[in-house]
Amino acid sequence: MYIPKHFEEKDRSKLIAFMREYNFAAIVNTAKKKYWATHIPFLVSETSGGGILLRAHMAKSNPQWANFKSDEEVLIIFQEPHAYISPSLYESKVSVPTWNYIAVHAYGLPKILSSIEERIKLLEETFKVFEPKFKERWVTLPDDYRNELLDGIVAFEIIVTNIEGKFKLSQNRTEGDRERIIENLGEKKDKVKADIAEFMKKEKDLNSK
Repeated sequence: MYIPKHFEEKDRSKLIAFMREYNFAAIVNTAKKKYWATHIPFLVSETSGGGILLRAHMAKSNPQWANFKSDEEVLIIFQEPHAYISPSLYESKVSVPTWNYIAVHAYGLPKILSSIEERIKLLEETFKVFEPKFKERWVTLPDDYRNELLDGIVAFEIIVTNIEGKFKLSQNRTEGDRERIIENLGEKKDKVKADIAEFMKKEKDLNSK
């Protein structure tokens, strides 16, 4: 990912927090001279050794997982809030439109979780993150239904070997420009744009300390 210095984010805690909040990501790898990408939710956690662990599952009928290699990295792209920035918000009239956004790219080696126990554990932890109350319903589902579901998925984990963060939040603009952008986006009813305004506020507050 191309990251100009003023947009580079290296704060590990901020990157992990972003991945947890916007955890529906795209996993990308190559096979037979073709790119494969699947959009799925990820569980993001930290290991006891200080590493970052990503876990997820996909349909067994999806051919992507069969092309995972233990010695070849995959790329997971986390991206969500973004907003068009009008040049009318800048002090200088010699300006052009741009786009503010946040993206985190995580790289790592995939490992298939092959046992039924590992698949069950992953699903139950997924319920815990997205809908804790569903665990009660899950255990009441017919065994044949659950077994068929478990047999139809492939669970995997990825220990992150490299992580890149790009927080493009008008850091290269004047303070006045940033204030107008925050105010403009904050007035929008579109939550995605409002989220960018909130990230810009946090960045501004952090840099003012």
